[in-house]
Amino acid sequence: MRSKAAYFSIIVFSIALFSCGRYEEFKNSATENYPDAKMQKYAKYMIQGKQLYTTHCSNCHQENGDGLGKLFPPLAKADYMLADIPRTICGIKYGLKGQIEVNGQTYNQAMPALDRLSNLEIAEISTYIYNSWGNEKGMIEIKTIKESLSNCP
Repeated sequence: MRSKAAYFSIIVFSIALFSCGRYEEFKNSATENYPDAKMQKYAKYMIQGKQLYTTHCSNCHQENGDGLGKLFPPLAKADYMLADIPRTICGIKYGLKGQIEVNGQTYNQAMPALDRLSNLEIAEISTYIYNSWGNEKGMIEIKTIKESLSNCP
């Protein structure tokens, strides 16, 4: 049985896809050559990823990905995140502890694990954060999630 949130997501996704029939708002340099089928999947990941990000991540990293002062790092054009996708995926699933440096600023606030998220949900969040706020990495596939999680420290 599907939850109300799942039905809402389907409705929002359908409206987004069929209201204009294009994916222009989701395109970036990493996705400009995607065929329609892949763009449709990418658009779904972006819509679902934003919803999951809002629920699980935006309280600390903020809606605009700018982080929260010196407590929580930004995700917008964050060198730490952009340099190592598998490390970020492991951090989403298992959390982070200890000091990290993001864009020249040191952070030492623990990030809680989101270990209840499925590989698909992590792929959706990853796709959203890697293609928002000036980031342009394209779709993060479930295959990448599985491979990354199998190699987490």
